[in-house]
This record gives sequence, C-alpha cells and structure tokens, in this order.
Amino acid sequence: MKVTKYPGKIEIDLHGLMRDDAEYRLRHLLTNAGKDVKEVVVIHGYSRGTALRDMVRQDLTHPRIAAKLPTLNEGTTRLLLKK
Repeated sequence: MKVTKYPGKIEIDLHGLMRDDAEYRLRHLLTNAGKDVKEVVVIHGYSRGTALRDMVRQDLTHPRIAAKLPTLNEGTTRLLLKK
C-alpha cells in the first residue's frame, strides 16, 4: 500500500492487499484524514480481479464519504469527502 498526500487530496494505492485488509486500511485513512482533505483517490486496479474495485465502489461506507466517482480509468475511484 502506498499513500501520497497532496494539498486537499490523498492518493492511496491498494494493489497487493486482500479485500478485508484494504477495507480496514481505507476506513482508517478516512477516519484520520484531516478536515482539509476533500478528496481521496483510490487506486484499486481491476485487471487481476474486481474484488477491490467492488469493495470501494459498492460496499464501502463511511460517514466522511459524500460521493463516489468512478473515473474513466477502471482501476481508480475518487471519493469526495464531507468536512
């Protein structure tokens, strides 16, 4: 897992993680992301299976998530956050 921070945005790469571990780490990141973070870009991949993509796009819930935006890249999802 790789996390890169930008002003107002965090990018997290979940490649190589199992579904449950990825979900736990993503929830932890969302809980601890500062109020200045408005977006989390999740790189989950899709070419070796859709478990991570489906977890992020369909199953993941968290009080900070305002919207989930699939991108043109099937391996990436944007999470817009509430303050």
